[in-house]
Amino acid sequence: QVQLVESGGGSVQAGGSLRLSCVASGFTSSSYCMGWFRQAQGKESEGVATVDPAGNPRYTEDSMKDRFTVSRDNAKNSLYLQMNGLNPGDSAMYYCAARPGDYCFPGSKTFFTYKGQGTQVTVSS
Repeated sequence: QVQLVESGGGSVQAGGSLRLSCVASGFTSSSYCMGWFRQAQGKESEGVATVDPAGNPRYTEDSMKDRFTVSRDNAKNSLYLQMNGLNPGDSAMYYCAARPGDYCFPGSKTFFTYKGQGTQVTVSS
């Protein structure tokens, strides 16, 4: 059974940092595109970042590239998202997701095959 379990969300003040983690099970994540997307209440989902099987990261926006770092540890079947310089606009449910193969870019939730249950990130001003 495929599972993606996120952790690390929480409430922080603007300018703060959080590190999200995701543990995958039920499939060999090393051959998958792994990534994060987010969805704020009442809004469409949007991609945040991905890392392909070779370890190459991509980010949806330059502002995310400057503040976020996506990484993976294939030995641990895990995916991470280090978020620095958080602002209220980053508040959303963050989801870990996976798609087989190396066609990999930070799309919205429809891009991915498997998705976790999400972890909430709330940033106050």
